[in-house]
Amino acid sequence: MYQPRPLPAGFLDRPIAHRGFHDAGSGRMENTRAAFEAAIVRGYGIECDIQLSGDGEAVVFHDFTLDRLTIETGRVDARPAADLAAIPFRRGDHGIETLAALLALVAGRVPLVVEVKSRFNGDDTLARAALAALRGYAGPLVLKSFDPGVLVALRKAGAQVPLGIVGMPSFEDPEAGLDEEGRFRLANLLHLPESQPDFVSWNQAAIPSAAPFLSRYGLGLPLMSWTVRDQANADRLRPHVDQIVFEGFIPA
Repeated sequence: MYQPRPLPAGFLDRPIAHRGFHDAGSGRMENTRAAFEAAIVRGYGIECDIQLSGDGEAVVFHDFTLDRLTIETGRVDARPAADLAAIPFRRGDHGIETLAALLALVAGRVPLVVEVKSRFNGDDTLARAALAALRGYAGPLVLKSFDPGVLVALRKAGAQVPLGIVGMPSFEDPEAGLDEEGRFRLANLLHLPESQPDFVSWNQAAIPSAAPFLSRYGLGLPLMSWTVRDQANADRLRPHVDQIVFEGFIPA
C-alpha cells in the first residue's frame, strides 16, 4: 500500500473558488486574472485548469478550443502562448494567462488547485510543462486530473506536490475517447494501484456514493467535491467531504 502525501497546511480551511471567483455578468470571466484577484481578496483558494499552448507553455484555460470563452475559434494548442494572451475573452479586459503568470500573481497568498487537462492519449507534455512552471513555487498547491495516466506521468517526472484524481460516476468527455471499460475503471477508481492519488475530487451530485466514500474512510484520502453551486448543497455535503469547490454563491 502506498503512503499518500498530506495536503499543504491550511488547505482545508477555506472553500476553493471554481476557476476563480468568477462572474461573467460583472466582467470576471472564469480562469482570468480578474476572477483570481477576486478570490484572493476574499481569501478563497483558487481552482483552475491548464492546457498546452502551441509552443509548449502551460496556459490557464478550461476548454480545448477557444470558441466558448473568447472572440476567436480553434484549438488552444494551435496558438503560441503570446498569441493566446492577446486574445480577448468575451467579457472583461484580460487574456489567457500562463501558469507561471498565475503563480506570480498568487504568490502563496491562497491555496491553488491546478487541474491538468488531458485527452487520455498518453502525452505527458503538459504534465512536464506544469512542473517546469512550478519550479521554485513555495505556496500551497496541488495538482489534479481526470486522467490517471497524468498522475503517473507527474510522479515519474518528480512532482513533489500532492496529486489528486478527479472523478464522477460517468465520464463522457468525447475528447477522451474512452470505451465502456475505460469509463467503468474511472468511475470505480480501479486505477488506484497505478495512479496512487493523495486526494480525491468527486462530482458533488454523486456524494455520498461507494467510490468516494471508500477512498475517504477506507484509505484516508481527503475528499473534495465539485462544483457546489448553492449553500443548501454545501450544507448537505459537509458531513461527507473535507473541502468544496464552489461557484455562483458565497459560502457560509
